[in-house]
Amino acid sequence: MTHEDLQNATGQGVRIAILDSGIETAHPALAGLTLRDDVTFAREGPFLKVTESGGDAMGHGTAIAWIIRSLAPEAELGSFRVLDGDLRSRTTIIWEAARLAMQRGYHILNCSFGSPGEARFVMPYKEWTDEAYLRRTHIVAACSNEDANLREWPGWFPTVITVNLADLPDHPWAHRPGSMVEFLAHGHQVRVPWQGGWKVVTGSSFAAPRVTGWLARLLSLRPDLSVESAKEMMRTLAIPMP
Repeated sequence: MTHEDLQNATGQGVRIAILDSGIETAHPALAGLTLRDDVTFAREGPFLKVTESGGDAMGHGTAIAWIIRSLAPEAELGSFRVLDGDLRSRTTIIWEAARLAMQRGYHILNCSFGSPGEARFVMPYKEWTDEAYLRRTHIVAACSNEDANLREWPGWFPTVITVNLADLPDHPWAHRPGSMVEFLAHGHQVRVPWQGGWKVVTGSSFAAPRVTGWLARLLSLRPDLSVESAKEMMRTLAIPMP
C-alpha cells in the first residue's frame, strides 16, 4: 500500500459515525449530503433520551463532517449527537452512542473530544473501546489542546488512533513514536463551515477528522484490516516527526 494508492481512493463502502455536536446538513458546504443516521442523545433526569433527529448544537460537528467528506467523499456518514452547545457531554451518553453506532454497522467512530483521564472514567470508556476492538471497529480521537501529554479518554487507549494538531497543510498525516498520542495532522488555522457561515479554527478536534478521512480511504481499499493492522499501516505510511 502506498500514498499513490490512497490518492485514488474515495472512502467508498466505509461507514463513519461522527460522535459530536450534530451536523447541519442544510449548510451549503455539505450540499448533497444524506446522513445514514441522525440521532440525538440527551439526559432527561435519570433517563437517557434518544431521538432520530438532528441539527448541530453549535457548529463543531458540521466542521468535522466537512473535513471528513473533503477527503472521503464517498464514505457514508452518520451523526450521533452527544455534545451540547458547550461541547460537554456525559460518559453514559457517549457510551450509548458508541454502542449504537457499532450495532448499526459503522466502521469508524470519529471522536473529536476527550474526557478527563481520571480513574473513575476508565471502565466506562474501556467497555466500549474494547467492544470496538473486538468488532474490528476503528476509533479516531482528538487529544488535549493544552498538553498532548495529559491523559484523556478515549484517546489514551492503545487501540485508538489519537491525533494531535500540527501545522502540516501539505502533508496527510505524521507519526511521532513514543507517545500515546502517536499521530499528527493539520489542525492549525483551518477554515470550516460553522452555523450557516464559515469560521477559522485551530485544535486537535479538526486534525482528527483528517486522519479519519485518510483511514476511510485505506479501509475502502483494505476492508479486511483489523484495528491493530490498520493502525500499524497508518504508522508506516505517515511522514516521520522529530
